Amino acid sequence: MTSDCRIATTRTRYWAPRGVYPPQTDTRLLRRAMHREAITERTDVLDLGTGSGLLAIEAARRGGRVTAVDISWRALAVAWFNALLNGRTLRVRHGDLASAVPGRSFDLVLANPPYVPAPGHAPPRGIARAWDAGPDGRRLIDRICDSAPRVLRPEGTLLIVHSHLCGIDATLASLARAGLRAEVVDRFRLPFGRVLRSRLGWMRERGLAVGATTEELVVIRAAHA
Repeated sequence: MTSDCRIATTRTRYWAPRGVYPPQTDTRLLRRAMHREAITERTDVLDLGTGSGLLAIEAARRGGRVTAVDISWRALAVAWFNALLNGRTLRVRHGDLASAVPGRSFDLVLANPPYVPAPGHAPPRGIARAWDAGPDGRRLIDRICDSAPRVLRPEGTLLIVHSHLCGIDATLASLARAGLRAEVVDRFRLPFGRVLRSRLGWMRERGLAVGATTEELVVIRAAHA
């Protein structure tokens, strides 16, 4: 499915202070895909890397029982505050992706992981943890794909958003190896942002953005085969 160029904004109120990833185009694209899923008061939702908590709050607004995970204590505090601001309740858990919810499984898993290719192999620090994802942009994406079968219930669904720069086909293949059926359900093209523009020369040297000035964001939907 190919989207048009408009992505509706949300009415959810939120606060995203310095150091917390604010809702952006990828957030809104994933939100639109989420709203096509059936969410009721019996739906257990996991939001990996919740950031400001906007997606978690939107899922809770629809009745879902939502667990929001982030490795940043600041992000969790902000997500909790934003939930209160919108009259919603979230379970917040500190930790590294699905390791924060050991032994649990969910009906819907949402993931907007860091996916921007970055020079060097050292783990990012500070706010850069919200976007830097290693030389190929897949530092966390492959881990999410590998763990998805364990955190998804038999009829559960994973929705993950990322840039074409880190490999759409690679994600589809990774999910297939994990035993999931996956497809691209949304696409959106936009100009390079500040971070990508700042490392354009390095990316072109690696063959990641030769002649390009835009990136395509995709939402991939996966479920048990």
